[in-house]
Amino acid sequence: MFANRRLLIATKHQKEKVIAPFLEATLGVHCFVDADFDTDTLGTFTGEVERKLDPIATAREKCLMAMRLNNCDLGVASEGSFGAHPASPFLTADDEFVIFIDLQNHLEIVAREISTATNFNGRAIQSEQELLEFATNAGFPSHGLILRPAKTDFSEIYKGITHIETLTKCYAQLRQSHETVYAETDMRALYNPTRMGVIAQAAKNLVAKIQSTCPDCQLPGFDVAHIKKGLPCGLCGLPTAFVKSYVYRCQRCGCEKEELFPHQKEVEDPMYCGFCNP
Repeated sequence: MFANRRLLIATKHQKEKVIAPFLEATLGVHCFVDADFDTDTLGTFTGEVERKLDPIATAREKCLMAMRLNNCDLGVASEGSFGAHPASPFLTADDEFVIFIDLQNHLEIVAREISTATNFNGRAIQSEQELLEFATNAGFPSHGLILRPAKTDFSEIYKGITHIETLTKCYAQLRQSHETVYAETDMRALYNPTRMGVIAQAAKNLVAKIQSTCPDCQLPGFDVAHIKKGLPCGLCGLPTAFVKSYVYRCQRCGCEKEELFPHQKEVEDPMYCGFCNP
C-alpha cells in the first residue's frame, strides 16, 4: 500500500532525522521535507504565535497544509505539548502526537507518546551565576536555551542558544535595559535531544499502529477504539476501575475485536478494590 511512495514529513525543526528512518525501513516509502514550509504559523512554544487548535488538530492541519503545497497524498506531522503529566500532576511531561495521513486510501492514524523525560523549564534570572546554574540543570549546551525580558515579553528574544559565549552576551544585552531576564529551555526538536528521543518513540508507536491491520479487510491502523474497565478484584471478584479489555475497530469496514487482559493480568490487587479497600 505504501511501498515506493513519496511521504512528506511536515517539519522545520529536523524531526525527519528520527521519523524518516522508521517509516522508510518498515513501509518502503521515500521521505522528504519541504524546507520552505513554516510550521510556526500554527503556533510556537515561546508564545509569539498562539496555538489555537488542540495538539492532534494542529498536527493534522500542519500535515494537510504541507501536503497541499507539495501536491503529495502521503504525509506525517507531529505536535508536542509540555506540562503536568495527565496521570501524575506533580510530574512534568512531554506529550507527543504523530499523525499519518494517506489521502489516496482515506486513512488517518494517530500515535502518542507521553514521557517524563524532559528538561522543560523556565525562570526569571537576576544574575549571571543564576543563569549558569539554570543552564547546567537544563543540559546546556547540548540542549538549547532561550532568553527574553520576561515570560510574556516578546520585544527582544534570543532563541537557539547553544554556546556559552552567546548565552552570556545575550544576557548582558538584555540586562542593559531590563531588571530581570527570563531564561527557558528551547523545546524545538532540533535544539532538544531529549524531546527528539520522545518523538522517535512516538514514531515507533506510529509504525506499530500502521502495521496493525484489520483481520477482515487488511486496512492498516486497526487500533483501540474503546477501553473497557472492570478488571475483577482478586479477592472478592467484583469489578474494579482498572482495564479489563481493549476493543479494536477498523476505520473502513467497522470490524471489531476485543482483547481481554491487555496488561497481562486477569485480576487486580484487592488494595485497589473499592469494596475490599473502600
